[in-house]
Amino acid sequence: MTKIGAFIPARYAATRFPAKLMQPLGDKTVIRHTYDNTIATGLFDEVYVVTDSEIIFNEITDHGGKAIMSKRPHESGSDRIAEAVLDLDIDIVVNVQGDEPFVKREPLEKVIDCFKDSAVQVASLMQVLTHHPSIEDPNYVKVAVDKNWNALFFSRSVIPYPRSSETPIIYYEHVGVYAFKKQALLDFTNWPMSPLEAAEKIECLRYLENGISIRMVVTNYMGVEIDTPEDLIKAAKLL
Repeated sequence: MTKIGAFIPARYAATRFPAKLMQPLGDKTVIRHTYDNTIATGLFDEVYVVTDSEIIFNEITDHGGKAIMSKRPHESGSDRIAEAVLDLDIDIVVNVQGDEPFVKREPLEKVIDCFKDSAVQVASLMQVLTHHPSIEDPNYVKVAVDKNWNALFFSRSVIPYPRSSETPIIYYEHVGVYAFKKQALLDFTNWPMSPLEAAEKIECLRYLENGISIRMVVTNYMGVEIDTPEDLIKAAKLL
């Protein structure tokens, strides 16, 4: 039987909003909302927060949850999760962002269902992007896909570029939820950072540059991502 685990990478020191995961949101912290809502989907055999912070570790474990302390510093959430799953009996690893407190079942179920195709090693989510300033905003990572919904490229630039005004274009924003076969994730951490990844600062380009396809699934946005104090105010209104 395939064992599926959700892993929530959780750094304490965020650049734009330090300690954002420990901010109160209603009657819980942001990270506890993320953890509890991930469990509530009922999709996972195991759910862990993976963190470099004793404060976050204790926040989860003191409330009956499961957490793993990272043994060394990591460049990315994928690297942090790979260390955590190395000795665990898990087949499919789902990376749930710690700053996405409004986790829902449907998008995660869609990304897990990709693995019914045995050829899929990595899957991720995207949503249709219609707001023109967002399409041009480098903080919004865009993705172009082929006819089989495999990613062709991820970029902070506008892709595809609308050279022809007569051709209708659908723009997709990459939503940072990933699922991996365990071995694909372990392989990722053993490859050096690739040139396109280094240029764009988009880690999933490392898979494409090493010949691993990423199956993309269209979803509706999962809620509010907490990157700034203003996002926290939005999240409180949504709650």
